Amino acid sequence: MSKPEDAAAPPRVDPKLLEILVCPLTKGPLRYDAAAQELISDQAGLAYPIRDGIPIMLVDEARSLKGDPVR
Repeated sequence: MSKPEDAAAPPRVDPKLLEILVCPLTKGPLRYDAAAQELISDQAGLAYPIRDGIPIMLVDEARSLKGDPVR
């Protein structure tokens, strides 16, 4: 009998996808924050959300890491 997946665990992002994604604003690298389900652009100071395992790579959807509104 197979073990059911933990329903509370966030969906995983494909590691191959994480290797090719870059910040749409700076074209710089992103780091994956699994706990927050975000991709962080340290250069831009933005956190892009991951919803249902899909990175939302839109600047308008990103959260500012500095508390400033996103342009």
